[in-house]
Amino acid sequence: MLITGATLADGRVRDVRIGDDGRIAAVAEGLGADAGERVLEARGRHLLPGAVDVHVHFREPGGGHKETWTSGSESAAAGGVTTVVDQPNTSPPTVDGAAFDEKAALAADSLVDYGINGGVTEEWDPESLFERPLFALGEVFLADSTGDMGIDADLFADALDAAAARDVPVTVHAEDATLFDESALDGDLGGVGTAATADAWSAYRTADAEVAAVERALAAAADRDARVHVAHTSTPEAVDAVAEARESGSTATCEVTPHHLYLSRERARSLGTFGRMNPPLRSEERREALFARLAEGAVDIVATDHAPHTVGEKRRGLVDAPSGVPGVETLYPLLLESARNGELSLERVRDVVAANPAEIFGLDRKGRVAEGRDADLVLVDTADPREIEAAALHSACAWTPFEGLRGVFPEVTLVRGEVVYERDPATGAASFGEPVGRNVRER
Repeated sequence: MLITGATLADGRVRDVRIGDDGRIAAVAEGLGADAGERVLEARGRHLLPGAVDVHVHFREPGGGHKETWTSGSESAAAGGVTTVVDQPNTSPPTVDGAAFDEKAALAADSLVDYGINGGVTEEWDPESLFERPLFALGEVFLADSTGDMGIDADLFADALDAAAARDVPVTVHAEDATLFDESALDGDLGGVGTAATADAWSAYRTADAEVAAVERALAAAADRDARVHVAHTSTPEAVDAVAEARESGSTATCEVTPHHLYLSRERARSLGTFGRMNPPLRSEERREALFARLAEGAVDIVATDHAPHTVGEKRRGLVDAPSGVPGVETLYPLLLESARNGELSLERVRDVVAANPAEIFGLDRKGRVAEGRDADLVLVDTADPREIEAAALHSACAWTPFEGLRGVFPEVTLVRGEVVYERDPATGAASFGEPVGRNVRER
């Protein structure tokens, strides 16, 4: 394929040739089409690297009624995400070689490339896990009071040692359950959309609980010379803690999610139990400060923590409703809309969704529109924002917390040169390609 007249994130207008091996063969001006080459005219539109979402929960095995590798990867492709990293808290959890193999067999249905993280519990088997093409350890849950994968300090130390010995990063879900405010859950919290319900979860899982756990995780990693990546930081204080650790010589990195960047407790009043996630939504003041740190460069990665549940499950009362929201399809669109509005540069968007995750996690063929890289590419018209509607999205859960916000959605998404998603700009009709995804640690 030859893509002509595309504007790159840095403003250069270039032609991009894709070779038979699925990699970018040339990025230059005035490339002529070869015989038999498909030509995609991109004049007036931006060509960006496919996003690398290092934090998704595609739910298989064990939760296919919420999401499957087919539906999840379709949602990813329609949002311009060309690589996903699946977390281990499935059923069974990915804590040994057999569970890894079961998940890997299901991932063969993926349209996009993928990595599989190994989990850490009392029953984990690091030897058999590390015999597989593991992406990383984690999401490792530190004292998570709402799940069954929380671990103590000793087991966390063991995980850090095992990962450091193999130069594998550890992705950490950092919240300290001892600092949760149990009194916030007192009273009648069964309603779906009440203000009491909206605020209670945020008041319960306090900001202090996140910051304290992040600081302890960073200190433990420094003691063992281990690489730690802090997942879904929801507070500016946690981002600052990671930045300070780096200034002291640490290799620590952090991610933030779109829901913590674009939603706050004020928005949660309309979401009710649909806005329950871990860590929870924070105040508007903290949301604004978190976004400012993204714009300033303190945030390494934006990843979604795509964690779909059915509408019926989310309609349970606050204590019984599961935590998590979908987001893989709206990651790029939301950030691109912020770039269109001048809140972020297009280069900053490219870096936090593609270039940085590729560099941090050692994906040397991902994350850039450059010769020799995989042709994981997204074509977008930044002058064509659309309202986000659940009915137009592709996740099996069929809802979104971003309903009514605006986003810039892809027209075409390619994975290693293969078109996996295409939308007709005039009619909006969309089509998907065949599964082409492969484990990015296995090539």
